[in-house]
Amino acid sequence: MSEHQFNIRVYGLLIEEGKILVTDEFRLNTLMTKFPGGAMEFGEGTIDCLKREFMEELNLKIEVAGHFYTTDYFQPTMLLPSAMQLISIYYLVKPAEPMRFPVAEMPFSFPQQVEGAQCFRWIPVSKLTEEDVTFPIDKHVVSLMLTST
Repeated sequence: MSEHQFNIRVYGLLIEEGKILVTDEFRLNTLMTKFPGGAMEFGEGTIDCLKREFMEELNLKIEVAGHFYTTDYFQPTMLLPSAMQLISIYYLVKPAEPMRFPVAEMPFSFPQQVEGAQCFRWIPVSKLTEEDVTFPIDKHVVSLMLTST
C-alpha cells in the first residue's frame, strides 16, 4: 500500500473598494500570482492558519467574513518534488485594522527575482480574469467569483 499525502492551503479573498488583493511571488524558481495565504501547519485550524499567514505576509490582522470555496476535485500539487493531493480552502476576509502594507502597481514589482520575493497588488474585480492567477484552483475560484456577482 502506498502512502498518499495531502497539502492543505488556506487563502483569503480580500476585497476593498471593488478591488481584490493578489500576491505576486517568486518561489520554487517560478513566478506566480495567487491569493494571500499559504500552508496550514500541523496542529493549526484553517482560520488560525489564515490569520497567521496574513500577519506573516502583510502584517495585517484580519477577520474572516465567511467560507467561499474548498477544493471539491482532485488536484495534484504542481511544483513540489513529491506528488501530493492539494486541498485549498478560500475564505472571504476583511481587515481588522487599517491596511499599511506596500502595494505595487505592476505585476512582479519586487527589487530582485530571488527565492521568496513577494509583492501585493490590487486588481479591480470588474477586470479580474482567470488569466490573472497562476494555479488551476485559483482559476476555478476566479470563475466562481465571476459567476456569483
